[in-house]
Amino acid sequence: MAKGESGRIVIEVDPHLKRQLYSALASDGSTLKAWFVDAASTYLEDREQPRLPVDVPTRKPGDEQ
Repeated sequence: MAKGESGRIVIEVDPHLKRQLYSALASDGSTLKAWFVDAASTYLEDREQPRLPVDVPTRKPGDEQ
């Protein structure tokens, strides 16, 4: 697939997946472009600085080991 210098990204996906995605995004009040830009930005940020795990237990002052 060609990689041009424009701001366009073109991919082929299964038509059923495309319909499901557009439907889900519409029900969330979003667009494919907004969702993609958000997902791509998050992906690139995570590659630079991985997020810390959410389920790490934290200690409170006074807790003993």
